[in-house]
Amino acid sequence: MSVSLRVRDYMTTDLVTVLPRTDITQVVQILITNDISGVLVVSDTEELVGILTERDCIATASSAGYYDQLGGPASDFMSTPVETVAPDENLVNVAIRMTDSPYRRFPVLEDGRLVGLISRRDVLRALGSGSWFAKNA
Repeated sequence: MSVSLRVRDYMTTDLVTVLPRTDITQVVQILITNDISGVLVVSDTEELVGILTERDCIATASSAGYYDQLGGPASDFMSTPVETVAPDENLVNVAIRMTDSPYRRFPVLEDGRLVGLISRRDVLRALGSGSWFAKNA
């Protein structure tokens, strides 16, 4: 198994983010429009403050239907704290964390700055590339 695979080589850098004040109904539209399963919630200064997933939105919609109260800021529904990884972390170690975690994706922070997102799909891409099993990758 290769130990040289790094998160930075497989992470997504084209990120979709929302602000904490973005209405949850708008977040749902962003997920649908961009065909993604989660968005990162960042402050006005681009600091990661939370994450909102399809699961969070469905739970919110279920509660809203019960209480007849739809809407509200993303900050009211986002998951925190967010488990993150560094871009130079070993991808194999991150894959192991993913199998032991309920999370499907980890934001990637470098010096406290959001630089990417690594998902289960990205890990599968690494696995499918053949590099995963290469002795000198």
